[in-house]
Amino acid sequence: MQLTVNGEKGDYAEGLSVAELLRRSGHDPAVVVVERNGEIVPAAAFDATRLAAGDVLELVQFVGGG
Repeated sequence: MQLTVNGEKGDYAEGLSVAELLRRSGHDPAVVVVERNGEIVPAAAFDATRLAAGDVLELVQFVGGG
């Protein structure tokens, strides 16, 4: 299925969850905010949220600093 992640279109496995997408792309789910089709996906729902063809995702990773 085709998804757009941070403005980049790509092909992904059917039935992929948000958590699986994050793991496969090397993101730590504990420090990432995920927006799917304009709505924030709660971190507690990453495992249960299945992605669908055409979804548009924005992944924002927290960066510490001072």
